[in-house]
Amino acid sequence: MNLRRRRPSPAERAAVEDDIAQREDPYNVTRASRIYFLPNLMTAGNLFCGFMAVVNCIQARLAETSLTGEYLGSTPAEHYRYAVWFIFGAAACDAFDGRLARMGGRESLFGAEFDSLADVVSFGMAPALMMLFFILSPTQGRPPWFRNIGGFVGFVYLLCAAMRLARFNVITNPLLHRGKKDSNKDFIGLPVPAAAGTVAAVMLFLLKLADADKSLNKFALVLPPLMLLIAVLMMSTVRYPSGKVIDLQTTTSLLPFVLFLAFAGLMVFFKEEALLVAWLGYIFFGLIRHVRRGRGGPRINSPPSNSV
Repeated sequence: MNLRRRRPSPAERAAVEDDIAQREDPYNVTRASRIYFLPNLMTAGNLFCGFMAVVNCIQARLAETSLTGEYLGSTPAEHYRYAVWFIFGAAACDAFDGRLARMGGRESLFGAEFDSLADVVSFGMAPALMMLFFILSPTQGRPPWFRNIGGFVGFVYLLCAAMRLARFNVITNPLLHRGKKDSNKDFIGLPVPAAAGTVAAVMLFLLKLADADKSLNKFALVLPPLMLLIAVLMMSTVRYPSGKVIDLQTTTSLLPFVLFLAFAGLMVFFKEEALLVAWLGYIFFGLIRHVRRGRGGPRINSPPSNSV
């Protein structure tokens, strides 16, 4: 009895290879539009948090103009704090969706587009509205001309965030980098979640100052120039370190581990100050490293990092 398996013919081998190529092609309609449950569930959570941040910004404005100084039982400061924490929640969901997709090998073009659309709301519209409503609050006594400046700065920030995400979708398109592997895991330009996180951290710190002394509201004027700087950095070619290099196999020495634990402890007792230092430190770390290199950043058509 002959148990040898029949060898496939050249035509059969070609058909199998063609089927594999079709499955691996990111522009295969089935693969490109596939909705993977867990990564896209995180993206939906990102969008929900962004929506709730926008809602709380509007509710803070309504509370400021109400006769009782409250809306739905909360003061303007409380609504702004809710908005800040929803933005941080959106950033957490954004970090998890990409990591889950990469860990499971479940990345798709649909997921990338869905993630960018959610990011426009959570990290573009929500911080812009929060800054706009806060600095133009009727209780702040701002001059009338300041409204135009605040509106302009908010739009510039939103515009740069949307363009940053659109640029990311273009330069990471698989058609432009077939067969290429990106060895550099840095972000090109300030990532949009980091930009929104910085605005949210500054906002949280300003709210704490306002609770301690109402006369410190004038420090809210630092938000417009900071947002302009952030907008420029989002569209720049300054490289920022990515957290993608950290996984379950990452090792470290004793000192960084102890410093991380100490910082985590400070977060518990001094969360406003610790968050502000962390986000501003991230921004200026990239700037200082860029300047020390003594030359411009990489061209935009270099293989980019797979994150926003």
